[in-house]
Amino acid sequence: MAFIPVVVFLFFCVLYFVVFNAFDMTALAMGGFVALLVGAVFSRNYGKFWASVMQGIGSPTAVSIVVILFVVGMLSQLIKVTNVSGGFVWLADLAGVNGGAFVLFAFITVCFVAMATGSSIGTMFTVFPIFYPAGVLLGADPVFLAGALVSGAIFGDNMAPISDTTIISSSTQRFRRKIGVADIGGVVTSRAKYALVAAAISAVGFLIFGGSGASSGAAAEVLASSSNPLGLVMLIPVAIMIATAFITRDIFKAVTVGIVLGIIVALVTGLLEPSGIVGVTDGAPTGFLVSGFSGMLGTVALVIAVFGIMGVLTNAGVLTRTVDALTQGKLASTPRGAEAAIGLGVTVTTLLFGGVNSASMLTFGPVADEIGSRVGLHPYRRANVMDCFALGIASIVPVLSAYLFIGALLTSGYEGAPALSTTQLFGGTLYPLLLTAVMIVAVFTGWGRRFEGADGIQIRTAEPVTETVNAS
Repeated sequence: MAFIPVVVFLFFCVLYFVVFNAFDMTALAMGGFVALLVGAVFSRNYGKFWASVMQGIGSPTAVSIVVILFVVGMLSQLIKVTNVSGGFVWLADLAGVNGGAFVLFAFITVCFVAMATGSSIGTMFTVFPIFYPAGVLLGADPVFLAGALVSGAIFGDNMAPISDTTIISSSTQRFRRKIGVADIGGVVTSRAKYALVAAAISAVGFLIFGGSGASSGAAAEVLASSSNPLGLVMLIPVAIMIATAFITRDIFKAVTVGIVLGIIVALVTGLLEPSGIVGVTDGAPTGFLVSGFSGMLGTVALVIAVFGIMGVLTNAGVLTRTVDALTQGKLASTPRGAEAAIGLGVTVTTLLFGGVNSASMLTFGPVADEIGSRVGLHPYRRANVMDCFALGIASIVPVLSAYLFIGALLTSGYEGAPALSTTQLFGGTLYPLLLTAVMIVAVFTGWGRRFEGADGIQIRTAEPVTETVNAS
């Protein structure tokens, strides 16, 4: 009966993503809270049910994710309003790329834009109207071009220190030999080898297969209308922000540096007016700080709802039984088996959540934490296995994927560029397919596998596992 809130929540996922074809975090969060209201009716003790909900919502992991999402939302909005993508469009127009070369250029560009904004869905809404119609007119294959745009958005989500999936995958994995959870800088640094290998193979595929379309002279007008070379200067604060995250391994320092430098660069170059920071229009607050903060409210509400459900599952003993069943079986009794269990578990969970990997990792993260820690896997490794499998093929199954529903929607309405179905788009979305293949190889060969040593350091050989200061 503890799964009643989960079932109701999944119903709303299917309702919005499959039936209504609408991707909205606020609506999904509403489904989560309705699920809690329904679940409470069937609980043995109504008061204890809601006490469990509050315990889940008030957990240190939940609170830290909420705080981080709010601060990165402001930085993400700054990058969006200063039009970084317009600078890349200017480069494409200047270089005169077309066909497969344009598809490759679009993929690389979207990777950078998504890393800068930390928002895969937001990036897709930004880049599709610019690159899709122009690319088709320049001779790019529509399927591989659209697949490159979705792939780039997923790569950015996979690697951006400020993306919600990176934050969630890191924050749900606890150290056992020191206090704290996996730091974002360390997770992203150790994840890079898997993501970059998958991205490099994808890039070759886009270059080879992306140029089978027929070019048209109308593309120049589309590119020119979206071109703005000044947008490229915003890559300076973005690069410094990413470097700060890697060096200090402190997301708050990195975001602070990014916002301050970003505001300075944007004001000096004229990309932003002072009123674009904080202002009021007709009594309504404006500016990127306000819009960035408010833009995260839906995601934060979703986090609160999911952690409330997790509190119920935890206190009902569901998670403990699940972890015990997995760890006591043959599959998760070895490091390789534990990683396979994490990969399989988060894949199934992501499928159930309609490809919404943030919600799936919020749900499965505590399970992955327990399964991996029992065989001594380092928190970085646990976070990376979970994140990469969640952002792999599970996120682009045609009948369930929010990414493909949105991507297919964004290919419609352009003269001379065909609207694509989710099934067509699946075949051209190379990065998540190859990322899954890379992670399967990593799990079975042990490539990159590290264990937790004294004081949380990464070591190559497992030591006896004992619960320590971070057990709570």
